[in-house]
Amino acid sequence: MTRLSKRNFEQYGLEPVPSSLKMSTWKEYAIIAFAFSVNAGNFLVPALAVTQGNLPWLAAFSAVWIGAILAFLCVSALSIPGALYGLPGQYILRAFVGSWLATKVASPIRVLTSLYWFSVQTIGGTYILQSVISNYFNIRVPFALLAILTASLMAYLALVGYDAVKKVTRVFLPILIIGQGLMLFIIVSELKVTTSSSSETSIHWGIFFFYMSLAFVQFISGVSASSDMTRYAKSARQGFAGMFLGNSAGYFMTALIGTLVAAYYQSTNPFVVLSEQAMSPFVGLFITLSGLLAMISINIGNAYTGSFSLLNTWPTLGRIKSALLFGLVGVVLSCFPSLAKEAASIISFLGAGIIPLSAIIVVDYLWVKKGLISDEQLVKVVSGSYKLNIPAVLTFTIMSISYLLIPKEFSPGMLIFISSSITYLLLKKMIVTN
Repeated sequence: MTRLSKRNFEQYGLEPVPSSLKMSTWKEYAIIAFAFSVNAGNFLVPALAVTQGNLPWLAAFSAVWIGAILAFLCVSALSIPGALYGLPGQYILRAFVGSWLATKVASPIRVLTSLYWFSVQTIGGTYILQSVISNYFNIRVPFALLAILTASLMAYLALVGYDAVKKVTRVFLPILIIGQGLMLFIIVSELKVTTSSSSETSIHWGIFFFYMSLAFVQFISGVSASSDMTRYAKSARQGFAGMFLGNSAGYFMTALIGTLVAAYYQSTNPFVVLSEQAMSPFVGLFITLSGLLAMISINIGNAYTGSFSLLNTWPTLGRIKSALLFGLVGVVLSCFPSLAKEAASIISFLGAGIIPLSAIIVVDYLWVKKGLISDEQLVKVVSGSYKLNIPAVLTFTIMSISYLLIPKEFSPGMLIFISSSITYLLLKKMIVTN
């Protein structure tokens, strides 16, 4: 029996997955990525492009779609090392930014980010679940109890590992697709003859690029974790194709539904609005169910990749203990609804570290290393001899401070990403590192 199925828990942590277990196809990765995409959190930026940016729905859709596609290209490209070497993303980061920056900065930031999104998604899903139970069954369940049960289920599935992620998303996929189909049907039915309202609004190109960059920044952080999934891929091509197609198709539906609902219902939560507009209570319940399953899907991913980040920081824990510890902290944080109210400030603060690191990772792998990690570089990573990437440390420090100094209304994400990329390349030419 393979280590993957032993005791029903994934055993491989920072060590490479053997070739005998690398059997996943592009279809399986497309399913996983698609299931991760359509959730309440991802509806926010497309909806805000309409409600706050005042863009016509088609312009809003195009802006966030283009931004997301650019990010997905980078995320998919950074999934290639996982498929080639069977190593998780956070461990591979040592080859790009050095082991010190990877273990002391990048992985802790990823842990905090994953924990935060895990708890916020759980909190939002718990409120929906609590409302459904109350409305349909007339039973009042305490929020904390529901949050603990929901978070524990998702943490357990992440503990089981990649096999659980693959099987759960495959089971959820038909329900997610039907739910999205029902949502689009309700929108189209409601539109009827209201065809001219959105086309009369002119496009403000500055706002267009603002929301394009916002969508890019939202997803570019995935470059540090995409290899966590593709380490089980049959080939680099299979992993890349599945991740890119799944993410692109999933966000196409997300952006389409999000912008249409914002344009015609002035809401940022399609699951809530469209379940209320449904032609029958059963259709509304089904849409709500699809929203809950989408939340579970993305949160399994948050817990799964977050536990690998914790493992990269604290290797002596091992895969199982790191997943258990991450899950325990995630369950506890999910019991504090006030966390969701601090989303803007927390996301902004975490972005100060995430954006420069993402830029450094993308530039180092695609530009400096030309998409290849040599055997010599891998030996240095495994032996721990490549500790400091001075240009990466300097770029991260300078750009993180710059990010915090730029006013939030100027959307520093894309600006810092570009500036970090240029700064890193210049410093890389000036400073010789091992």
